[in-house]
Amino acid sequence: VQLQASGGGLVQAGGSLRLSCTASGRNRRSYDMGWFRQAPGKEREFVAAIRWTGGSTFYADSVKGRFTISKDNAKNTGYLQMNSLKPEDTAVYYCAARYDGILSTIRVERSYSYWGQGTQVTVSS
Repeated sequence: VQLQASGGGLVQAGGSLRLSCTASGRNRRSYDMGWFRQAPGKEREFVAAIRWTGGSTFYADSVKGRFTISKDNAKNTGYLQMNSLKPEDTAVYYCAARYDGILSTIRVERSYSYWGQGTQVTVSS
């Protein structure tokens, strides 16, 4: 599967952005989608994930209550709605997908096999 992320940009603190991640390719099996981010000088970290079957969602504590992950199966697209953005949310955001993953590893970066190219989110204070 190929992933294309979009929707990043520059926003003031307190503002909102919506990231999109569109999947394409021949494989039509259900997959989980995750969002990760990497700030300058830091390791990539988990942000949110959604189970494609059933739609269960998972969030990092730092974004819980501010970010919402969702999906549109018909469009093969996942979304990350980011509200009340803070300067510390500034990072390159990556979407990722995995097939047949076990639930306990849904926050684990290495459990994802497919990655989008990343989209920059910059939050000014």
